[in-house]
Amino acid sequence: MIKNVLNKFGFVRVAFMASVGFPVVFASNAFAQLPAPAAPPTAPTAEVERVIVTGSNIPTAEETGPNPVDTYRPQDIEKLGIRNATDLQEFIPQETGGGMNMNIGNGGDGTIQFNLRGLLPKETLVLVDGKRVAYGSLSDAATSAGVDINLLPFSMIDHVDILKDGASAVYGSDAIAGVVNFFLLHKFRGLEIGGTYGNTNLGASNEMGEWEAWLKAGTGDDKTDIVVIADFQERTGGIFSRDRDISSNGFFIPFGGFDARSGNEPGRVASRRLVPSLFFADTSPGQGSLPTFGVNTPLPHSAPNRSTSPFYVNPFVIAPNAYPGAPGIIGPNAAQAPFPQTGTQYEGGGDYFFFNFAAFTPALPPADRQAFYGSFTRDICDKYLTVFADFKYTRSFFDASAAAVPFSPDPFKTPGTNTFFSPNGISVPIQNAFNPFTVGDATLVINGVPTPMTTGVRFRGINDTGPRSEKFTYWDSLFDVGLKGEMGEFGDYFKTWNWEMGFRYSRNDGQRLSVGEASQPGLRDALLDTNPATAFDPFLGITGHNTKAARQAVYVTLHNSGEYELPIGYATINGDLFKLPAGPVSFAIGGEYDAPRFTRDRDALNNTFQSIGSVDGQSFRVNRDIWGIYEEVRVPITSPTWNLRWTLPSARNGTATTPLQFCLLDSSQACRRRTASITRRSRRFPSAGSHLIRNGSGR
Repeated sequence: MIKNVLNKFGFVRVAFMASVGFPVVFASNAFAQLPAPAAPPTAPTAEVERVIVTGSNIPTAEETGPNPVDTYRPQDIEKLGIRNATDLQEFIPQETGGGMNMNIGNGGDGTIQFNLRGLLPKETLVLVDGKRVAYGSLSDAATSAGVDINLLPFSMIDHVDILKDGASAVYGSDAIAGVVNFFLLHKFRGLEIGGTYGNTNLGASNEMGEWEAWLKAGTGDDKTDIVVIADFQERTGGIFSRDRDISSNGFFIPFGGFDARSGNEPGRVASRRLVPSLFFADTSPGQGSLPTFGVNTPLPHSAPNRSTSPFYVNPFVIAPNAYPGAPGIIGPNAAQAPFPQTGTQYEGGGDYFFFNFAAFTPALPPADRQAFYGSFTRDICDKYLTVFADFKYTRSFFDASAAAVPFSPDPFKTPGTNTFFSPNGISVPIQNAFNPFTVGDATLVINGVPTPMTTGVRFRGINDTGPRSEKFTYWDSLFDVGLKGEMGEFGDYFKTWNWEMGFRYSRNDGQRLSVGEASQPGLRDALLDTNPATAFDPFLGITGHNTKAARQAVYVTLHNSGEYELPIGYATINGDLFKLPAGPVSFAIGGEYDAPRFTRDRDALNNTFQSIGSVDGQSFRVNRDIWGIYEEVRVPITSPTWNLRWTLPSARNGTATTPLQFCLLDSSQACRRRTASITRRSRRFPSAGSHLIRNGSGR
């Protein structure tokens, strides 16, 4: 879609100019060739301004174009019921399902990323005012991460262009899936104070409120435009899986699904469980829930192994009718299908069989955002020299959470390898102060000493730490400054020529705090401890918790941060070269320098792959310098004014008549050279230069 941008003069309305402006311009060109009689005073006329649109670097004032671009303005977004960036992402038909957004509670990172056609977010190019911006700073190098559009409040947006087809010939390989171009507001008059509020309180469980408020102010004259905007948004409380019946339990067999609950829970060794009296020990909170032998944890070293211990039983033997439950409702995926059940409730036997993590996970996590924006434009020499500057700052916070940390993988590894000693759960030395067994089922050499081990021990810090919390905070800034102008002062031939040069600095800083994770070195030491006051007890029932000393040794808060900065310098010139019967032959030529810098600083435990419950990875620093030039030529073959039409079959009446227009696009012949360096743990890896196609577009 090609947009018409029109200047208003006097009493002439925009709607009228949209329909007659283009013919008026052509008429004035034609009559200018005749001797002009003394002209009486005429009413002001409309001038059609040619603008750069998404998918091309050449300004145009035509109504249609070669690229399939959808444009959404604030009034369109409001009519569609789109309230935020997540709604916009879910509305676009080309967007793949399951994309990263604010509605992902378990595994979300607080960002909203476009993923057109399912080719990963990094293949969808996101622009702001036609130029690139910094990626999210907490992603990994060479992954599918993209630009976080949650950092662009709708109150700051003039319109959004979505190019639904691949545009790598114009923008480069990162636009294979399409382009999403956010145009910020640069002209506004008056004062606007607005806000929205909604909540989920329809008489069903938990209530979550969501509100947004903004203040928008603008002033100026025929030479100056100043705009300032402040926007605040918050999602309060959140909604958890337990707040809705259909998601409150991971046991989905009643719906014909699977049992998605977790086998990592306290009181389990291999396939056996603590006897119910210890598993569900009725102990008061606090001191009463500490490890108490024979009450909520088995007697230490009281039996050779789990098969001979009086404290462990097979739950499917002692309660054969409890799992999965009531007769006649067996789903096709039930383990016992097609055999009938004789229990009275179809609930999968509760936590005694498997742990229901859905009781703790969020469906819509709490979040908030604060954003500030300012824009300044000043015509110094009419339209021949214009200075502009923009600044945007956004802070966003996302409080995701998950069930308490499951103790997997095993902190003990086979010597000389990275293979976990216990393939399931963790290994516990027989010498552990709380180990109820006297004979190990495997032997591990620790510091040169053969150590008998109990493998397959499952545990989860339900009462040690409570649910884990993943707190994401982003600080995003954008600064633009530049000059632009028209070249008509050099003569009539250059009256359609325009130029622009400028500098953009975009930066995204992120911090991730992972609360309630576990340390492998700390857990190893606590499991080897023989002192009940400081040793860690992984044999507790579901109501108990470890001592303060043991918890402090094992549980940690992981600190991860990142920084992505993108400075861009660019210059471009465009205009008409000469005219053909169908219209002018137009061109655009320009150059750009990009210097992305990406740094990830990981917690020491993540960096050494020694955490439990978190995704490990190494710290790194990536530097890249890119120089590029491009040119684009547009040669029209037919014109919409010729009123040529063609006919296509139609499903409704057999034919459909459409205006016929052709043009030749020598689309963006570009040459770019880039050099890169990557640093991982103080090592530097230079990469060879390469070429790719890419360009920018004007403000």
